[in-house]
Amino acid sequence: MMRWDDMSGKRRGVVIALASVEIALTAAAAVDLCRRPAADVRGRKGLWWPAIFVQPVGPVAYLLWGRRS
Repeated sequence: MMRWDDMSGKRRGVVIALASVEIALTAAAAVDLCRRPAADVRGRKGLWWPAIFVQPVGPVAYLLWGRRS
């Protein structure tokens, strides 16, 4: 495992950017799931909650397939 102090500036920037995207996607999925009525969610809301915290596929899966339009 590479330590933060051993990373180049460019690699640190990439890690920060990817982490920011993951946090933003997870937050967007969590807010949407919280506010969306159960009838507008494919499947049970209780099963989507742990799924959105499986990085990086959980929030993307919910935002793409978990919501009814």
